[in-house]
Amino acid sequence: MHIKRKTIGKFWPIPRKGSKYVAVPKHNKKDAISLVVIMRDILKVVRNKKELKRLLNNGKVQINHKVIREINYPISLFDVISLPEAKKNYRAILSHQKKMIFEEVSEKESENKIYKILNKRLIEGGKTQFNLMQGINLLIKEKANVGDSLVLNMKSNKVEKVIPMEKGKEAFVVDGKHAGNVGKIEEIIERGGKKLAKISSEKRKINVWIKNIIVIK
Repeated sequence: MHIKRKTIGKFWPIPRKGSKYVAVPKHNKKDAISLVVIMRDILKVVRNKKELKRLLNNGKVQINHKVIREINYPISLFDVISLPEAKKNYRAILSHQKKMIFEEVSEKESENKIYKILNKRLIEGGKTQFNLMQGINLLIKEKANVGDSLVLNMKSNKVEKVIPMEKGKEAFVVDGKHAGNVGKIEEIIERGGKKLAKISSEKRKINVWIKNIIVIK
């Protein structure tokens, strides 16, 4: 599926002028970019769809350490694209310009992905189901609260650790006018029934709604 280039999301790091249409992800169109656009136009690993299809058919592209064969597979925030033969791994993050960019990470770093806990509920058998960002649901034994982050090992599918949403933790702003900023949480306060985090970001302090941040360490 394609859309007109001028209607792409503001987080797409490609020019709005050029070919009339661009490929969109198979799903999660609001928050993701299609793999072909990333591999061809951003990372420039391939020159065209034909080259990408060849890599995919040969199992040479992994997303979060799973072999992918879909050319329009959606790439969302914190996803990792791995090219085992080239020994390259790229994690999707946001720049200060609120554009999705891809930072190269080590093989060890590429194994883990951070998910924010959006909700949790008791299910049959007294187990707790955690609903995470990007539609992921998990049953885990670790204790955690809504707003905390889970560091999930994508190879073993096990939780490496829980990062609580609290003072002193490092937070990444994923939405709103401060998206792309990273800083230390100095204080969490309630305002109008909602929680607000005061964050020291580089040389300034910013106030961000809790719903717009994810703790990363």
